[in-house]
Amino acid sequence: MISERDSETTFEEDSQPNDEVVPYSDDETEDELDARRPGAEPRPGQTSRDAAESRDPGKKDCSWQVKANDQRFYDQPGFKRTIFLCFKKSKYAGNAIKTYKYNPITFLPLNLLEQFKRAANFYFLVLLILQSIPQITTLSWYTTLVPLLLVLGITAVKDLLDDIARHRMDNEVNNRTCDVIKDGRFKATKWKDIKVGDIIRLKKNTFVPADILLLSSSEPNSLCYVETAELDGETNLKFKMALEVTHRHLQEESALADFDGLVECEEPNNRLDKFTGTLSWRNSNYSLDADKILLRGCKIRNTDFCHGMVIFAGADTKIMKNSGKTRFKRTKIDSLMNYMVYTIIVVLILLSAGLAIGHTYWEQQVGNSSWYLYDAQESSPAYRGFLTFWGYIIVLNTMVPISLYVSVEVIRFGQSYFINWDLQMYYPEKDTAAKARTTTLNEQLGQIQYIFSDKTGTLTQNIMTFKKCCINGQRYGDCRDAAGQLQSHPEQVDFSWNVYADGKFLFYDHYLIEQIKSGKEPEIQKFFFLLAICHTVMADTSDGQLHYQAASPDEGALVTAARNFGYVFLSRTQNTITISEMGVERTYDVLAILDFNSDRKRMSVIVRESGGNIRLYCKGADTVIYERLHPRNVKREATEEALDVFANETLRTLCLCYRDISQDEFEVWNKKFVEASLATSHRDEALDKVYEEIEKNLILLGATAIEDKLQDGVPETISRLSKADIKIWVLTGDKKETAENIGFSCELLTEDTTICYGEDTSALLQTRLENQRNRAGSSPHSSLRMNEPFFQGSRDRALIITGSWLNEILLEKKKKKKKLKLKFPRTAEEKKKQTEKRRRAEAYKEQQQKNFVDLACECRAVICCRVTPKQKAMVVELVKKYKKAITLAIGDGANDVNMIKTAHIGVGISGQEGMQAVMSSDYSFGQFRYLQRLLLVHGRWSYIRMCKFLRYFFYKNFAFTLVHIWYSFFNGFSAQTAYEDWFITLYNVLYSSLPVLLVGLLDQDVSDRLSLRFPRLYVLGQRDLLFNYKKFFISLLHGALTSLIIFFIPYGAYLVSMGQDGEAPADYQSFAVTAASSLIFVVNFQIGLDTSYWTFVNAFSVFGSIALYFGITFDFHSAGIHVLFPSGFQFTGTAPNALRQPYLWLTMILSIAICLLPVVAQRFLSMTIWPSESDKIQRNRRKYLLEEQQWKRRQSAFRRGVSARRSAYAFSHQRGYADLIASGRSIRKRRAPLDAVLAGGPGCGDTRRSS
Repeated sequence: MISERDSETTFEEDSQPNDEVVPYSDDETEDELDARRPGAEPRPGQTSRDAAESRDPGKKDCSWQVKANDQRFYDQPGFKRTIFLCFKKSKYAGNAIKTYKYNPITFLPLNLLEQFKRAANFYFLVLLILQSIPQITTLSWYTTLVPLLLVLGITAVKDLLDDIARHRMDNEVNNRTCDVIKDGRFKATKWKDIKVGDIIRLKKNTFVPADILLLSSSEPNSLCYVETAELDGETNLKFKMALEVTHRHLQEESALADFDGLVECEEPNNRLDKFTGTLSWRNSNYSLDADKILLRGCKIRNTDFCHGMVIFAGADTKIMKNSGKTRFKRTKIDSLMNYMVYTIIVVLILLSAGLAIGHTYWEQQVGNSSWYLYDAQESSPAYRGFLTFWGYIIVLNTMVPISLYVSVEVIRFGQSYFINWDLQMYYPEKDTAAKARTTTLNEQLGQIQYIFSDKTGTLTQNIMTFKKCCINGQRYGDCRDAAGQLQSHPEQVDFSWNVYADGKFLFYDHYLIEQIKSGKEPEIQKFFFLLAICHTVMADTSDGQLHYQAASPDEGALVTAARNFGYVFLSRTQNTITISEMGVERTYDVLAILDFNSDRKRMSVIVRESGGNIRLYCKGADTVIYERLHPRNVKREATEEALDVFANETLRTLCLCYRDISQDEFEVWNKKFVEASLATSHRDEALDKVYEEIEKNLILLGATAIEDKLQDGVPETISRLSKADIKIWVLTGDKKETAENIGFSCELLTEDTTICYGEDTSALLQTRLENQRNRAGSSPHSSLRMNEPFFQGSRDRALIITGSWLNEILLEKKKKKKKLKLKFPRTAEEKKKQTEKRRRAEAYKEQQQKNFVDLACECRAVICCRVTPKQKAMVVELVKKYKKAITLAIGDGANDVNMIKTAHIGVGISGQEGMQAVMSSDYSFGQFRYLQRLLLVHGRWSYIRMCKFLRYFFYKNFAFTLVHIWYSFFNGFSAQTAYEDWFITLYNVLYSSLPVLLVGLLDQDVSDRLSLRFPRLYVLGQRDLLFNYKKFFISLLHGALTSLIIFFIPYGAYLVSMGQDGEAPADYQSFAVTAASSLIFVVNFQIGLDTSYWTFVNAFSVFGSIALYFGITFDFHSAGIHVLFPSGFQFTGTAPNALRQPYLWLTMILSIAICLLPVVAQRFLSMTIWPSESDKIQRNRRKYLLEEQQWKRRQSAFRRGVSARRSAYAFSHQRGYADLIASGRSIRKRRAPLDAVLAGGPGCGDTRRSS
């Protein structure tokens, strides 16, 4: 049963996931899968077919054809695709990037279409149409048109401004220029005009505009150095190399203009590390791979110029294929608000129907028998009731607040600017301010439950620095004077004695410098000599300065350290290396370079010293070096203790060792080495086996300790966010050891953390799944009992899992493609079986994924390493799907874009070279540490403000609208309004809008410092405690009670009343003014009670709104305006007459008191007896501000003695520059044919390696 189930999901039942491999699987071909399948046997006919394909490799899976300098080639019918009916378009994308939504023609129709998709806007459009029908209208049409136009207009202006910003960004990118061959000459051309097949020239420090095939460059053998910070955030250089044939023949402009090669390659895909294709030129075929492709977003470095041919452009480029779909993001409150609007509409319809029934009954009982109510229309009571239903729909329309959405947009817009203006989130080193790139998600920042972070460039600076070392059992690197005594005040070492010192290197151990200068310790000399000679760094001198180009920042840091300590790597040739040893230059023969790979975790060089001695120097991870040491290494234990100390300080450790080799032993080994180098199959495995034979009986020299510098404030930020009950997951493409080490550095992991790895997780999930299947068979309700935790007890746990294990556990491995076979139609029973089989497989996969998410969420921290961009997005999607949690993703490279777009909130780290993540993000800033302020201050404030705004907004509209219902019982349910039409029009727009808007913009329960000091305050938003259906119905009830008081107290006062002049002003218009005036006082004083943070602006808005109401009312009730517009202003003189009666003012005071006193009493009792966390902090805020002190980082004391946890040396993820060095292609010299270069040196290991 299990094997059948597994076969439905994956073809690699017995394969063990490889922790070191990045498991790209979304674009693998069937042949690749067969090649990776263990023990795969060739199919019949496979051998002959493979032979044919090897002769013409372009024919296999290469359906994308690109012809150089021939745009007519792409007009062929075979390269067109149908887009609509008979309209066709080229399948080759243009190079212009488009992120905007509108153009001048489409803006108005598309924007109106989008706005009317909102239920409330569409509802008011229908309402406006109803109000234009004379038979049913009870309110003037302008009462709806004016607010609707205001809402649509403000939203349209905001959308227009957002889209203009997108247009500007697109234009900035699309209008960059580079040289393109046009009419036989290079001409400056905008990026947007570049087409597939164009030949382009790129200069130093410029970005690559499209995915191009490198043809030639200014460097020897057409090498081209690129920086991929835009793609992955890494700033170390990588090299690309053109084909030898294009390097020889395509250097001149005329040759490039005449170039007519045809490239056949794979279709556009998202594989950043892979490219398969063939160049056909001059009747020959040349194989192409990823090392010959420059990807869009890379930057040309240390290369004066290069030439290339555009293969993929625009949306087809790999960086764009990795960006994922642009998702429309909405906040949780937005969704809840929409459901509440639907609820209000349902309540409105039910109330209108009930009141219409009441009118029908009233017409039958009273209306028909009252001659004075005759209106000359012989309508039946049922028909009158039907018209009244629509009349009440219009009268009660303010239950659905039309200004709600525009007010929400204004508040979000203001809050976004507060984020942009926050100087405490400004990063001066890069001149980078925080930027809210969207205005619709601010309150969601106050509800984050999971943060998914990249590592390189996000948590770390990707800067490695040499900190400490252990040589011959003695530790160096502490603050010591020249005599070896510890110093209390660190004093920087002066390297002015060394002419090659780079000036940026900081070191504080003067004792080590004295030991080096004295020359009394030969082990110290060997130590730094090893650092200077055992590497694949390449040196470059420009402007009299020595510069290093390293495959990884670690290796660069070690060579730079050796340089500062007096052992300077100066230059290298194909088979020699020149080093300055304390001012004396020496050149050594390099006999072989045993390069690093992720399995070996070490690298070695074999050199012949000046005396003819042959020596092997090796450096690597302690776990592999210790297995290969000579049994009599006396300093083994002392070095291991030093490694533990370094690891406890979260430094990246590396062991150095050497051994002497006799001439005879080397010659025997070298023969095996040559044979392995010439192997046509499994060459890497053969070489690794040969390397093992020579790397043994090593003598330990010591260990280095490198710091992978975290960004400032990362541990403090993570600590605070953890206290706010936010779980942090790190998703990185880096190696497991490196990721784990960073976990300890940034305090995600501590000495008390129990770490679970992929194999542990797989076993736990397999057990759980079997239990679930067994219980499912015995009881239909078993799933209810399967919610028990995976881990017993309350221990601190973390999960570290690699991409390969993630694919294995989540059943996301690539399924084997099936060949098309002609089959007879299956029977219905077979089809049913197949459908059931697929359904079971899907259910199994879904259950497994849910179990994994449950297990991972029980851990305090999760680190996923060696994961692809697609897997990053998948992990985020799983947590969203199964936990229904609000997620935030933060990263800085193009490999983070998919994750950033998938999460509810995407944050980009700006200020680095790469801006791809920023362009796809919702928020951006310069450093990870600003995330705590974005969430704990701006996010929490935005959430509290929005919740308070919404609760009050619904309250004031219910208090206003429900008065019409109570009035209906006294007017025969005739849909007559309780207020003047103009009051209804202006109530939400002018009389009650400003105070609540200012609360939504400015209110704060506690200051920003206290928000950061007490992260637990953040939990309110995660639990949706401030705005939910319960709070909504409380607002509804509060509004209903207020409306009862607003109506019935004036009604009671008007029953038996006499004015000072002997008249009884108990008319409808005077009653309407009294009720309206009471309402304005109550709702404005209520927002005053709800305000936590009083400013002059708040006070002015409350009292200003009341004054504005009276000013406008007296104007609209004047005789002058009635003369000008007699039909529009019918309450002539009502306000002056009614409001001069003292007992009406007493009536209003009574109404206000009865409405507000219970609220005041409830607030007082709540804060006294059941104070919230916020109330307690507010009460003691003066004390807290007095004792405000700098946040102290907790001391970390890590137990890192287990070798499996010690950090390995982070070489490049791929092989280093060894093959390149051995081939001699990196060496600057006069251009010569490649054969002459290879034949030029006697190095016995190097030329063979290049084969």
